[in-house]
Amino acid sequence: MELIDWAVLGLTLTFIVVYGVWKNNAHKNIKEYIMGGNQASWFTVGLSVMATQASAITFLSTPGQAFNDGMGFVQFYFGLPFAMVIICLFFLPVYHKLKVYTAYEFLEKRFDLKTRTLTAILFLIQRGLAAGITIYAPAIILSIVLGWNLKLLVVVIGLMVVFYTLIGGTQAVNITQKQQMFIIFSGMIAAFVFIVKGLPETLSFSNALRLAGLNNKMNVLDFSVDPNNRYTFWSGITGGLFLALSYFGTDQSQVQRYLSGKSLAESQRGLIMNGFLKIPMQFFILLIGVLVFVFFQFEKAPLHFNPYAVEKVKSTPGGNKFEALEIANDIIFQEKQKQLQKKDFFSNIGSQAKYLELEKQAQRNRDQAKKIIEANQPQVESNDKDYVFIYFILNYLPQGLIGLLLAVILSAAMSSAASEINALSATTVVDLYKRFNGSGNERDYVWAGKRFTLLWGAIAIAFALVGNLFENLIQLINIIGSLFYGTILGIFLIAIFLKNIKANGVFYAAILTEIIVLIVHSQAWVSFLWLNVIGAVLTVMIAVMIQYIFKK
Repeated sequence: MELIDWAVLGLTLTFIVVYGVWKNNAHKNIKEYIMGGNQASWFTVGLSVMATQASAITFLSTPGQAFNDGMGFVQFYFGLPFAMVIICLFFLPVYHKLKVYTAYEFLEKRFDLKTRTLTAILFLIQRGLAAGITIYAPAIILSIVLGWNLKLLVVVIGLMVVFYTLIGGTQAVNITQKQQMFIIFSGMIAAFVFIVKGLPETLSFSNALRLAGLNNKMNVLDFSVDPNNRYTFWSGITGGLFLALSYFGTDQSQVQRYLSGKSLAESQRGLIMNGFLKIPMQFFILLIGVLVFVFFQFEKAPLHFNPYAVEKVKSTPGGNKFEALEIANDIIFQEKQKQLQKKDFFSNIGSQAKYLELEKQAQRNRDQAKKIIEANQPQVESNDKDYVFIYFILNYLPQGLIGLLLAVILSAAMSSAASEINALSATTVVDLYKRFNGSGNERDYVWAGKRFTLLWGAIAIAFALVGNLFENLIQLINIIGSLFYGTILGIFLIAIFLKNIKANGVFYAAILTEIIVLIVHSQAWVSFLWLNVIGAVLTVMIAVMIQYIFKK
């Protein structure tokens, strides 16, 4: 990185933190601290909702996901627009009518204290884990690629987030997220432009997409009914719907964003905005990953995108095998160029067949390289999906833009982590501390909110310091959510739609369902998206049966 990149990165992050703190740092009561005084416009609500979900994981993992597996991941979001409509029609009016601070406050009004407490604890568990991963994701990758100290990076990112969240509360989070989303969109559009410009002049954009299609990267729709297939039209429209309903309708990190709206109508408009823009945004980010794949058909890609893993494995007995694979991949790359540079490539079936066979050989070499890393350096992460985009940024983008894209990654991490820590603090204060210690005054609750912000920030940082990469970080986040979201959603569906179900029925149904969901996941009987459906449906069914049997 050059001086201009450091300048862009430093100035961007400093502006976000300073602006968030300066804009609002005085809170007279818990309403101002948690709900921002209900001052947010629909546009602010919509951007804040999008920014909360669009973490650094989105911009690191999603392009890597597309690079490896193509556009199919977009099906994960097919249920989201329908979820937004349902939440606007049924969930939001209830929250606004009851003037709740948290989604779980509503559950005590509908059921009892133990149901509220159980649901709040389920939220705190899954979101507490997610907050740590949100900080860890950019830290681990940037530390390896840039040579920065991992632990120091985790602490620095975490402290910046905690600082402006602690001082500014929900309003600071909302305000800074507008700036962060502007930076994010600007950076991703710039990256898209430079990727397209970096393709060979003889390769049109349409032919770039055709090349991606030859490699099965453009398969957006999959109508298969295999329950173990993670991303299909059916899993997206059903499992994705249930996941979106739970995440946007019951997760305090999202609920808190739109409860800060000026009115019910402003909150509803903000959610609808998110529903309309989310799929195009994810499609665009995935398309960037696909274009990076096309780019590396003409530029020699490394055998493995994690430079730390490559460095480590070459110092082991397996290093010679790894280097032999690198030489083989160089030869394959040259042979691919002979086919790709033919003028009639896109009409020559024979050339296309030779090229695809060479690409399969290259993929087998990459898979073998991972096995060598796993055998010789088991403590080093062998999966390099999350390193693809950052590798491209650092090695092929011009000065200045590198700093901007790194600012995008860190801004996204900060915006999502800030929302999560803010929501964790709010839930702890309102649903636990205030509920069981009702003797405090408003000032006391504000200070309790700040203390819990600091506590959850410390927990998130601590978890990030001992974190570990998974197959793909964006999948890990969604898997953690799916373990709990179905059960939580089932509780809310009963609360809103099944008025005859009482507290005991839903409470014990939720506990039993959560145990079943964890067992189903541990046995890998279905892909994780279906856990949201199973959790919600089972909670409702078991609660109905308990209510029928015991009649109370």
